[in-house]
Amino acid sequence: MSDLRTIHLVDDDEAIRHSASFLLRHSGFRVKTYADGVTFLDQVETAERGCILLDVQMPVMDGLEVQEALNARGVSMPVIVLTGHGDVGVAVRAMKAGAVDFVEKPYAKQSLVDALTRAFERLEARQKVEVLAEEARGLIARLTAREKQVLLGLVEGQTNKVIAETLDVSPRTIEIHRANLMDKMNAQSLSTVLRIAFAAGYGAPGTP
Repeated sequence: MSDLRTIHLVDDDEAIRHSASFLLRHSGFRVKTYADGVTFLDQVETAERGCILLDVQMPVMDGLEVQEALNARGVSMPVIVLTGHGDVGVAVRAMKAGAVDFVEKPYAKQSLVDALTRAFERLEARQKVEVLAEEARGLIARLTAREKQVLLGLVEGQTNKVIAETLDVSPRTIEIHRANLMDKMNAQSLSTVLRIAFAAGYGAPGTP
């Protein structure tokens, strides 16, 4: 399996697709090209995770419309838009719609590579957070309903005594539940318990 970072290049200009993909492959990226936004949207559901390099001026669907469709589908890959020189208004609209960066045509090789590097760093940081959150949710899933109630009390900063009064049990019972939940969460301290809980979104609005 290759460690190359994947770029989805969406541009209706064949010459741009050819030159940009050549440049990017020689800069250490894997590149998939698409002749228009419709073609890309047809394939995005099964596309390898990576960054999207999206031209704004395209027929049928322009880049902003493609971006809107990606947002509607919940596609979370970072988007960099390619704009015409001086197209500040378009760039601003794209950024407001969630694009992580924009590059003006004609672009210098380094400015394009730098923008993509920043986008991949952002993507990888997000993936790391997602992995940590999934692991944290898995640890919390081991807990009983009562242990989750105790955990919620800890997340809210309550003492064992307050949690005991809230749940109408003895403080000693809370101590036992607390010890059990720490064991199940592989946590040696309260700070570790809290870090796991926060990573999982536990205690946030709407969290059971």
